[in-house]
Parts: sequence; C-alpha cells; structure tokens
Amino acid sequence: MKSRIEILPEKKLVGKSVKISLANNKTFDLWKNFMPQRKEIKNIVSSNMYSMQVYNQSFDFNPHTEFEKWATVEVSGFDDIPIDLDTFLLQSGLYAVFIHKGSSTDNSTFNYIFSTWLPNSEYSLDNRPHFEILGEKYKNGDPNSEEEIWIPIKRKE
Repeated sequence: MKSRIEILPEKKLVGKSVKISLANNKTFDLWKNFMPQRKEIKNIVSSNMYSMQVYNQSFDFNPHTEFEKWATVEVSGFDDIPIDLDTFLLQSGLYAVFIHKGSSTDNSTFNYIFSTWLPNSEYSLDNRPHFEILGEKYKNGDPNSEEEIWIPIKRKE
C-alpha cells in the first residue's frame, strides 16, 4: 500500500462533534445531524468533508476509551457560523496519507497503517488529530468508495 508524507497547512473547520468510543460508535448519527446544517455554512473552501478524531494523549485504542469525533468542512474564515455548529482550528503538521478503497467499515487500511507501516517506518505517532478526507470519490457504503486517511506523525528520536 502506497503512502505519501505531507505537511498539512493550518485549516479552519466548521462542524459538529460528539464523544464516542469504538464500542459506542455514534459516527452515523453525527453525520446524519451535520449534513442538513452543512448547507447553512458560508465560506466553504471545497466539497471535501473531514471526518476527524481527537484522541487524548494517552489514547490506547481500547474499545471503551472515549474520544472526540467530528464531522466538518473546511472554511476560509470563522465569520457567520450557524448556530449549533462549532469551529476547530486544525494546526499545521506532518502527516502520513493513505488511500483507502472500499467501505468505511473495512478496517484493513487502518490495521496495515498501525501494525505494519508505522512500526517499520522512520516515524512515530504524533499527538494531533487524525482525520479522513471524504472527497469526490467517496461514496458512503459503496465498495468502490475512496477516501484519504491522514495520520499525524513525527520523526522517531
């Protein structure tokens, strides 16, 4: 599986968030609540949507450990944000980017990243948000769907 390393510029995101765990996954409900309000957001930069996870520094991938899940879009500024939506400033940083093809419930790409690619790379996980870019090739529930997985990294010391 191919990857690329990119320095992500700072991004202004607008959307909704919820506390979830892998065992209590409310991702579907989050997006269902966000999508109707998406039309009210001004200054949207592109049609890309960002599915973002903000983990605690000590996140251990235990199925019951909670983290913050976001459904967002990128905007050019935080002016005139609709009620019930929040802002998030995604800091610039180094990321490993992978293309995932298939259903979003297929975890094989994530398994590869964390069990094969990361341990054998010159990078370690950094404590910044993880996210997926749901672009033009993303088709929810379709086996031909494509999305980009962005994993925050730093050089191993």
